[in-house]
Amino acid sequence: MFLIVSAYLAILSIMAVAMMKIDKRQAQQRGQRIPEKNLWRVALFGGGIGAYIGMMAFRHKTKHTNFRIGFLVLAMLQAALLVWIYTEFGLQ
Repeated sequence: MFLIVSAYLAILSIMAVAMMKIDKRQAQQRGQRIPEKNLWRVALFGGGIGAYIGMMAFRHKTKHTNFRIGFLVLAMLQAALLVWIYTEFGLQ
């Protein structure tokens, strides 16, 4: 159970980091941006940790309070979920 959930969260987190990097590059080049609702969807469905890491690493969306706080809260909730699943089910 833990391995499945952690793999799922890892895949979505990698997607979120990539999306933040692409959106930052597009913003700098004035290209076509990734809609904010898509960034939020990936974060909500399990990519919160990656979204927060990507936001901080690329300094993207850091001026938006809802992103700073929202992605941090999602990252903490998803990390807490991983800890809870690990303590309850172990490495099954």
